[in-house]
Amino acid sequence: MNCYKCGCTLSEKNFCTSCNTDVTRYKQIIYLSNSYYNEGLEKAQVRDLTGAAESLKKSLKMNKNNTPARNLLGLVYFELGDTVEALTEWVISKNYQGEKNIADDYIAALQSNPSALDNINQAIKKYNIGLNFCHEGSFDLAKIQLRKVVNMNPKFIRARLLLALLLIKEEEWKKAKRELEACRKVDSGNVITNRYLKEVDEMLGLEDNVKISKQNENATWSMSGNDTIIQPNIGKERSGFNIILDIVIGLAVGLIVGWFLLAPIRMKIQQSDITRELNEVREQLAVKTTAAEENEQQLESARRENESLRETIDNYEGSNGANEAVKTLLLAATEYNKGANADKLVVADYLNQLDVNYVENEASEEFLILYNQLKEFVGSNVSESYYESGYEAYRNQDYAVAIEKLTMAVFYDPTNSEAIYALASAYFDNGDYDKAKESFERIIELAPDSERASKAQGYIDQIDAM
Repeated sequence: MNCYKCGCTLSEKNFCTSCNTDVTRYKQIIYLSNSYYNEGLEKAQVRDLTGAAESLKKSLKMNKNNTPARNLLGLVYFELGDTVEALTEWVISKNYQGEKNIADDYIAALQSNPSALDNINQAIKKYNIGLNFCHEGSFDLAKIQLRKVVNMNPKFIRARLLLALLLIKEEEWKKAKRELEACRKVDSGNVITNRYLKEVDEMLGLEDNVKISKQNENATWSMSGNDTIIQPNIGKERSGFNIILDIVIGLAVGLIVGWFLLAPIRMKIQQSDITRELNEVREQLAVKTTAAEENEQQLESARRENESLRETIDNYEGSNGANEAVKTLLLAATEYNKGANADKLVVADYLNQLDVNYVENEASEEFLILYNQLKEFVGSNVSESYYESGYEAYRNQDYAVAIEKLTMAVFYDPTNSEAIYALASAYFDNGDYDKAKESFERIIELAPDSERASKAQGYIDQIDAM
């Protein structure tokens, strides 16, 4: 474990032997993060993936630099079928630990198998289609889509749970239980799975009880010690004459009923066959309609991809700019990783080379996380350096250079009131009164009761009078 301030290896003492910083709380936080990581690892080993994810999130909340915990969380997400979440965690892990990181192997394994990536992408698209069918009330079409998703990605828990919920809605308890059992094999600790399974087991038990009650409703119950005896109720024995008479009467009644009812029964049978065939045709039509909609969606997707490729070709220089930005940011991060030997002015110089428009509008979330971290690192020191050079230029009445340097000083430390006041004065002397007024107003916001605020108000009054 290294000191968070100077980077030296910590001993068993509660302070850093190099810089004398108190590390008691720091050690407690690191130990707590590692404890949650071990807890998540134990849960993952017994396939309690939901519980493992919760423990690993707590570990990262304690220590965002806990790379093993972040990589394991990515594996848990991947096992649950959430590939996008898994890739997100692995990319963030690479940003925190660029070398000797097993996340590189995980990402490379996915990228080296385009067919698997395409399969995952198609499964997610079909899941979204099925979800839209559910919102529209087309539950049969939703089940068709979700079964396809489950076949493509058997570990996609959310798809299986939605399919099980649709089966529960239609009271197909046994089919729903099969899907829920499959979910529990993947993630034994999923609360939703266990809740659905409890409801299904209760309904299956209720059906069994109804069948038993129907079988025993005409039986006689009696007790013999601790044993329960059930005897069917059988009527009194009948004589031979009565039996023959019942047979003759039954045959006569059967002939009469057959004479009057045989033709309508045949008609009903024919109608039933026609209805069954009609339902089959409807189901086939629904499947074909779904296939046609899928083809339309694929065509629309291909059209969008074609347009995207055209834009990519048109903006090829822009993509090169993005690559250059990432390369420049990595050079700044390399200097930052030198720790106590890092030259903050060198880091700032790399950050200054970045295109502001790219950083504000096009940069990825991971890029911005690292960029803001490096900007905070150089912060006040670089701001003070730019302030000194900018103020020197201002005294020499080189207002263009002064404005450039002082603007950078305020950029790296927006609370540097001296730099803001000097920048406002440079704008004022250079004749740019609008920007001067904005800077003077910032002085008043930062320190409303200070002497500088009083002077700034005087300049604002002069500008307003102009």
